[in-house]
Amino acid sequence: MEKKLKWGILSTGAIARTFARGLAHSETGILMAVGSRSQENADSFAREFRIDRAYGSYQKLLADKDVEAVYIATPHPYHAEWAIKAAEAKKHILCEKPIGINHAEAMAIIEAARANDVFLMEAFMYRCHPQTAKLVELVREKAIGDIKLIQAAFSFDAGENLDSRLLNNSLGGGGILDVGCYCTSISRLIAGVASGGETMEPVEVKGCGHIGEKSRVDEWAVASLRFPEDIVAQLVTGVRLSMENDVKIYGSKGWILVRSPWVPSREGGKTTIVVYLWGKEKPHEIEIETGRWLYAIEADTVATSINNRQASFPAMTWNDTLGNMQTLDRWRESIGMIYDSEKPEAKRPPVSGRPLSVKANSSMKYGKIPGILPGISRLVMGVDNQTTMPHASVMFDDFIERGGTCFDTAYVYGGGLCETLLGWWVKNRNIRRNIVILDKGAHTPFCTPEHLTKQLIASLDRLQTDYIDLYMLHRDNPEVPVGEFIDVLNEHVDAGRISAFGCSNWTIKRIEQANRYALSRGKRPFAAVSNNFSLARMVEPVWEGVIAASDCESREWFKKTKIPLFAWSSQARGFFTDRVKRDDPASRRDARPWYSEDNFRRKERAEQLARKYRVLPIQIALAYVLCQPFPVFALIGPRTLEETRISFGALEIKLSPEELAFLDLQV
Repeated sequence: MEKKLKWGILSTGAIARTFARGLAHSETGILMAVGSRSQENADSFAREFRIDRAYGSYQKLLADKDVEAVYIATPHPYHAEWAIKAAEAKKHILCEKPIGINHAEAMAIIEAARANDVFLMEAFMYRCHPQTAKLVELVREKAIGDIKLIQAAFSFDAGENLDSRLLNNSLGGGGILDVGCYCTSISRLIAGVASGGETMEPVEVKGCGHIGEKSRVDEWAVASLRFPEDIVAQLVTGVRLSMENDVKIYGSKGWILVRSPWVPSREGGKTTIVVYLWGKEKPHEIEIETGRWLYAIEADTVATSINNRQASFPAMTWNDTLGNMQTLDRWRESIGMIYDSEKPEAKRPPVSGRPLSVKANSSMKYGKIPGILPGISRLVMGVDNQTTMPHASVMFDDFIERGGTCFDTAYVYGGGLCETLLGWWVKNRNIRRNIVILDKGAHTPFCTPEHLTKQLIASLDRLQTDYIDLYMLHRDNPEVPVGEFIDVLNEHVDAGRISAFGCSNWTIKRIEQANRYALSRGKRPFAAVSNNFSLARMVEPVWEGVIAASDCESREWFKKTKIPLFAWSSQARGFFTDRVKRDDPASRRDARPWYSEDNFRRKERAEQLARKYRVLPIQIALAYVLCQPFPVFALIGPRTLEETRISFGALEIKLSPEELAFLDLQV
């Protein structure tokens, strides 16, 4: 390279020094600056590595306009905040492993890199070394036949110092995150290559381990992973147990031994991969020689990959990082290893480290319902798939920052866990008066006025709130006269427990009966309805007792009455994505409620308009819902930040009446 990449190192610990020594031998980079939490440490580091710029804060390092890339070497819990701030400062990022404490933080970091158009790589240096490339080649060429079993170990004894980050719960200590991440990454790599791809995610993760009574971190642990095609892996890790740290791969024709998989040739030199074939006494030793330092190779990988914004396989891609973090989450969950910062009651700020606020470039649109004070975002976040506080917090924080205000949940979701996590998040963020909670109760078979009241009280307790903004009957019970439901809902409004109410999965006939009853007696009627509505016609019920409103009669009714519709499954559960295909058994099974010839025709037309607008078909499908000539709020159920980002893109698409008719096969 004619121009060398100018690096800054954020933090001054042991791994920062290791990287600095390697960077001195890089072909593409030069160390320009260092940032520390103390000026004294920064000055000491700068003297040691003969650099001129030493900053007594991380933020001052990021403010240096000459620094182009940063290596984040802080303890694990600080990776997310400073990686996000580095991205926002337009710095390219090499973040020490693990990239975050959990998968949720990894998502947030990657989204920040994407939004700010900067390079990002998780610093698994062994993935950049030629030894790993050679191992991939051997597996891909089936040097030992079909892969059956992978064994990987990385464990050491760090002693008994409870002040060490390795044995500190608040600093993300323990073996799984610190070095078990290596074992996880290589098992996913080998399984993926053996199956003809790059990396692969396990379908099953089972773990056992010892969590220290004093340290409260995993001091040693094992995991069994099962991948598709029944490839299995045995992983061993620890910070209080020394082991022989190697990788063994067993196949149908022999086995491979990698003696030094994690830190091959730190300062250049030779490494060896040994191939044993069944029936042959003498193994075949393959030498890999390089004159380059390990961490210099890693730095050069960053520099040569910057234009692509992420590294190429077998170095860590963004999807690889996400998959690895998800497997680590599952391993920790399996042994009951949770950090204090991940518990619902932990008052941890957003991963960015900033107070929660709406971004200036928000494209959100809002609507109103009488009795509900905050504006209701046209996109409504479904609170029905979050099972951990980190995942819930990252998803909800991002939704708020994008301009979202309304959250949809129910008494039955997650057996109460979803309401509970939402409640803790609202309390931790002190945001109750700024958001709208849509909650539902009285689901079949407990759809009676009595159960409605019991479930409402329980929901208020789980949500840790005195009131619910919009409360909906989750199902209808035709055996109960509509007046009994209207009466009890009005009682709860009068008591201040709910601000407004509606119904979900009710027929138009029953809604009209209920509202006539209410108006004839001077009571409040249903203020909103939540039935299924999407571009795809629901050809088979998703669940028993659900009602769709996509037919012409229902649409005319909503157009006439102007009653707001909160459309669930507004994107037909991903029917308009690439994963749903005609004449595909998996698609027929997974997309069963919408799998029909007319819906595939609608999908083709959505694809046609997507090309016109240069967007995704799923965004056209969501825009179809939002552009109806009556009040619609679209319920979305993203499981990742990427899915949320894609959904928000629909807000900027304005479909004409002619285009709506085209999509609905009326022309």
